[in-house]
Amino acid sequence: MLAEITFDDFMAVDIRAGTVIAAEPFPEARKPAIKLRVDFGGEIGVKKSSAQITDHYTPEALLGRKVMAVVNFPPRQIGPFMSEVLVLGFADEDGAIVLAAPDMEVPDGARLI
Repeated sequence: MLAEITFDDFMAVDIRAGTVIAAEPFPEARKPAIKLRVDFGGEIGVKKSSAQITDHYTPEALLGRKVMAVVNFPPRQIGPFMSEVLVLGFADEDGAIVLAAPDMEVPDGARLI
């Protein structure tokens, strides 16, 4: 059975839309990953993230793409890289990550509600 949470619990997780403005391979990571810089607009700005998404995405294909991320987790050191947000996705049938994104245009920094 799934653990239930309250609406306040849900609202404590700040999920925002942003645009990938830079992406590069992350060869120092233990598992294949891509380093991202995501623009969340004026209030939050540009944040860094490391994402294990190399099965479906190349750095070049990610530029300009909308993504969703948790922006209020504390930063996390991943090897030599400080990841500031958690980019969200779903595992496909093979366990590879497919990015979560809005299906229509929303402004950078829009909050999931």
